[in-house]
Amino acid sequence: MTRILVVDDEPQIVRALAINLRARGYAVSTAGDGAEALTVAAAASPDVVILDLGLPDMDGVAVIAALRHSSAVPILVLSGRADSVDKVDALDAGADDYVTKPFGMDELLARLRVMVRRSTPEAADEPRVAFGAVVLDLAAKRATVAGADVRLTPTEWHLLETFVRNPGVLLSQQHLLTEVWGPGYETAQGNLRLYVAQLRRKLEADPARPRHFRNEPGMGYRFEP
Repeated sequence: MTRILVVDDEPQIVRALAINLRARGYAVSTAGDGAEALTVAAAASPDVVILDLGLPDMDGVAVIAALRHSSAVPILVLSGRADSVDKVDALDAGADDYVTKPFGMDELLARLRVMVRRSTPEAADEPRVAFGAVVLDLAAKRATVAGADVRLTPTEWHLLETFVRNPGVLLSQQHLLTEVWGPGYETAQGNLRLYVAQLRRKLEADPARPRHFRNEPGMGYRFEP
């Protein structure tokens, strides 16, 4: 049974999420503030964390950073903050997806299903891939640049794997969005631009002049090893 930790200080949201998630077979733990969230996460080892950024005791970005010190658990941010700066801060800290309040339950559940699928272990016979100073161990989900480990979120890994499994192939934005985020996200180009920028920042020698993750204006992206 997939374990979900819901972190929010609004009781009605926690209750609605808990009811909907349990009705679909998830095991649900809850927390009302950041300190409780970290305690519950350490004890319950959730498979996914749904996290509000506006917590009463600490900022949600600080909770994400604290979780990332000890866990690669997928984190779905749920927040009333629609500003792109807040989204970038959350994703930089290690979040995997971002849903703005008010939200549709069907949309949130769809994003959750995608995150659960992405985090499911795959077969261990995956290849190693090298380009530039980067070495990827797809089985271990480990990336190094010039021998130094680079942490990638589950969403970044999924996007990166889609690229490296299709070297030299022009991948449309719609294809990448459907592959990584799932059906219904074909027009979410902002998500794709943000995550491609994250990969460039972490893996390109010069993110402003990318060699490996190339944009084909009006068409899509191409990975060049």
